[in-house]
Amino acid sequence: MNQRTTSSGKLVIAGLMLSLLAACSSTPVADKTGKVSSNPGTPATAVNTGSASDANPRGVAPVKADSSDLDAQTKGLLAKRSVYFDYDSFSVKPEFDSIVEAHGKNLLKNKSAKVVIQGNTDERGGREYNLALGAKRADAVRKSLNVMGVSDSQIETVSFGKEKPKATGKTEQDFAENRRADIVYQ
Repeated sequence: MNQRTTSSGKLVIAGLMLSLLAACSSTPVADKTGKVSSNPGTPATAVNTGSASDANPRGVAPVKADSSDLDAQTKGLLAKRSVYFDYDSFSVKPEFDSIVEAHGKNLLKNKSAKVVIQGNTDERGGREYNLALGAKRADAVRKSLNVMGVSDSQIETVSFGKEKPKATGKTEQDFAENRRADIVYQ
């Protein structure tokens, strides 16, 4: 075998290996609307940007920050801690903008206040896929708060995927209850 044949054989093998690696890659891809375009059962790399040990998985921790200077509507919205998402989506729906805005105002007013945003999914799909989707949901809420001027030093995100459901049933209503990001004050 001559050197030219050996070199082209190595290139063919390297190309095949790269093709196999690319075919094994299964990270979900989102379009501009936040819809995930890969199969929900497809594994993806989970992103955990926070510590689950400090977070309350039910989102019931009281607001510790002083909200005395906030208007009544904002104070009322602070009691709402969950942002719900459509199936296979991590786009914050306009109907939840006021909740995110109220928490953003509170965090801007109280620079020492910190939150953990907990991303959750329903039970459909694989563990890895749901961890990645939960992380994207938490990150979407974080980005909305960042746009308002809230510092990343006040925000931690964590994904629980399908591991911490609010509703344990198998109906669409139960699934919808579990597709959420919870804002939990520390």
